[in-house]
Amino acid sequence: MNFIFISPQFPRTYWNFCDRLKRNGVNVLGIGDTPYDALPPETRGALNEYYRVNDMGNYDEVFRAVAFFSFKYGKIDWIESNNEHWLEQDARLRTDFNVTTGVGLSEINAYKSKSAMKAFYARGGVPTARFRRVTTLEAAERFVAEVGFPVVVKPDVGVGAANTWALHDDAELRGFFANPPSADYIMEEFVHGDIFSFDAITDGNCNILFESMTAWPPSIMDIVNLDLDLSYYVSRDVSAALKALGRRTVAAFGARRRFVHLEFFRLRETKEGLGAAGDFVALEVNMRPAGGYTPDMMNFAHSTDVYQIWADMVTFGERRVPAAEREYFCVYASQKDSRRPYEHSHEEILSRYGNAIVMCERMPELMVRTMGNQMYTAKFDTLEEVEAFRNFVLERK
Repeated sequence: MNFIFISPQFPRTYWNFCDRLKRNGVNVLGIGDTPYDALPPETRGALNEYYRVNDMGNYDEVFRAVAFFSFKYGKIDWIESNNEHWLEQDARLRTDFNVTTGVGLSEINAYKSKSAMKAFYARGGVPTARFRRVTTLEAAERFVAEVGFPVVVKPDVGVGAANTWALHDDAELRGFFANPPSADYIMEEFVHGDIFSFDAITDGNCNILFESMTAWPPSIMDIVNLDLDLSYYVSRDVSAALKALGRRTVAAFGARRRFVHLEFFRLRETKEGLGAAGDFVALEVNMRPAGGYTPDMMNFAHSTDVYQIWADMVTFGERRVPAAEREYFCVYASQKDSRRPYEHSHEEILSRYGNAIVMCERMPELMVRTMGNQMYTAKFDTLEEVEAFRNFVLERK
């Protein structure tokens, strides 16, 4: 099997996907923009060959890299990055090289466009917030008259919470349209809820090989726009209600042979047309793993190896990693240099929680706005311990 992994060096831990494939006997071929000698040793060791391009965003360069591997090794069986930023390019490469193990260019819009997602949710009977594509102030005012303030405006195609805002009144609405963005935007009714994700690895028939639940902060949008601290946790188990909706969403989108990250609101209050307090409402689908080091947190929470589960799905079409006997809560909390001073120093945190901490490092500059500068990840048996850890790390003077 010839597998081309796009950008194996970023995020930092993605070399693990390549490593598990190589252990399974797959010929793993990497394409990235980092010089080979600058790749971490573990990344170099996980690849059979690496092709460096000057610009990952230059399709012609990446196309030539795939063509070189195809000429040298024969038919390419898989092309994948597991990275939101490259999903559309992955799909274009698959279409151009007739690689059928993932979504092609004609299908990718349903996975990237927030408006296109709504029809698939409806097909699966999964509730979603009302929305409109709004291009004029008058159309926006009609939508607000229907759903009320606040409303959320976001790019129809975007990554994370970038360029996403909540509008609370007429003045903010007029301000948004006074200098409207050039990209296509949608407007959604505001949902008061806590964000949870259903994360899964699926096989070629949309069967779930692995599933997990993560509790996120109230709003990644606020983390970015208000420069707040980030903390979230992977749960030791999955809510039955979320599991049911997550599986229906996977089936509705036909999410085959993928690591998926599906986001939901859990309503804080009853909302007409959506559900009662405590119900889950779909937010958006992401046809790639959760961001940052969340896959590693899943490993710690479920005492497993999601990289191996994914690689076995690719190689054998099934799960071969047994279920764990003991599971935990795994929590991430990070401090931002821009928000110092904190009450407890780095040394105090390590002294108090050193036995529970499983990851501790400075984050890459590219991830600081959402993930913070200095991260601490720990695992515990109870939610009470999670809250105590989070409060200790984030307490400010």
